[in-house]
Amino acid sequence: MDELIFFINRGVVGGLIIGSVYALGAVGVTLIFGILRFAHFAHGDMMTASAFIALALAAILSSLGITLPIPLVLALLPVVMVLTALFAIGLDRAFYRPLRKRGAKPVVLVMASIGVTLMLQGLIRLFAGTGSRDMYLDAPKTIFRIPTGGRPIVLTEPQVALIALTVLSVVALHLFLTRSRLGKAMRAVSDNPDLARVTGIPIERVVKATWAIGGGLAAIAGTMLAMDVQLKPDLAYNILLPIFAATILGGIGQPYGAIAGGYLIGFAETLAVFNFSVLLRPFRDLLPAGFEIPASLAMVPTEYRLVVPFFILVAVLIYRPTGIFKGRVF
Repeated sequence: MDELIFFINRGVVGGLIIGSVYALGAVGVTLIFGILRFAHFAHGDMMTASAFIALALAAILSSLGITLPIPLVLALLPVVMVLTALFAIGLDRAFYRPLRKRGAKPVVLVMASIGVTLMLQGLIRLFAGTGSRDMYLDAPKTIFRIPTGGRPIVLTEPQVALIALTVLSVVALHLFLTRSRLGKAMRAVSDNPDLARVTGIPIERVVKATWAIGGGLAAIAGTMLAMDVQLKPDLAYNILLPIFAATILGGIGQPYGAIAGGYLIGFAETLAVFNFSVLLRPFRDLLPAGFEIPASLAMVPTEYRLVVPFFILVAVLIYRPTGIFKGRVF
């Protein structure tokens, strides 16, 4: 029983948490790709920047002696989402829109996004340094232990919040894309931008909404990830590859595919490094004499876990470039 709980804590909960982060990031990337037709490599740094914004605001409130029943960073998340959405729109106005107006090709926008990535990393290190920071300023992280009769199932406060916020975000995004006029306009622009422009759909308004949604979801993913681990300047840059793998696996331009791809990549990555010999230990007395369970049955060493999304990314590009939900192929 303890071995099964260990698997739930490490494999199931771990996959669910990192899958939620990948899914939120991948939705933003796929929306930008679907509407603006380029891969936004600075998306990971937008996530990191949002976490630093949350920490800065929480530090200001904490210095004023303000305390709340929940962590300040978590309470400030709606404000951080709005600020990150404005930050994303500002990035578009400053760097990408001028290129679009000049008729720049998608590859030029991709190169510009790499430049924005390097610029954001430099600015974050310039103002925040290179060290790690704890997002909990007023109280330690709450840990929930669900009793099972033996080893408990363990969840931390940010993990519970991340799961709940991901579910709420997916439902809200679904309702927005299917029920609102702007959401339907975004889908129309994603399917055929020229036809959408001819029919009178305000393209710039759609573009602004795309950046706002992508920025808001990046704020949730970045802030929750920083609360669960620690805030570092390269917090989200290191998960950029899995986020793009999730985007392509789900199908480029397909928000629902990005969600599915995020969880598939998250669970694949987590289970690939899980030591399955733990699950076989209760059966070792049933094994023939002289046969021992290997010390490790992990498919990939932990330090090489990024190989898993990279392998899936290459396999999808070769054998099913449209992804699960039949997205675009460029």
